[in-house]
Amino acid sequence: MYPTILVTDNLGEPNLKRAVQWVLERLAEDPQAKRSALIDEASRQFDLTPLEADFLYAKLTEATRESGRQAGGR
Repeated sequence: MYPTILVTDNLGEPNLKRAVQWVLERLAEDPQAKRSALIDEASRQFDLTPLEADFLYAKLTEATRESGRQAGGR
């Protein structure tokens, strides 16, 4: 299972929340998908600002690292 980003976090605009969900769904379908390509696509599809896209990438990277730490501790 791919890491989750809590959409209840203060993510701001609804488009950003939908983009997070969209990226996570794509990663669940294809865990090997390139995050940068997915974020680029989500940025266009959900009309994200460059700052929102950077935030999305940072949150996704953070969630991935957290997931890796938890999986390593099992």
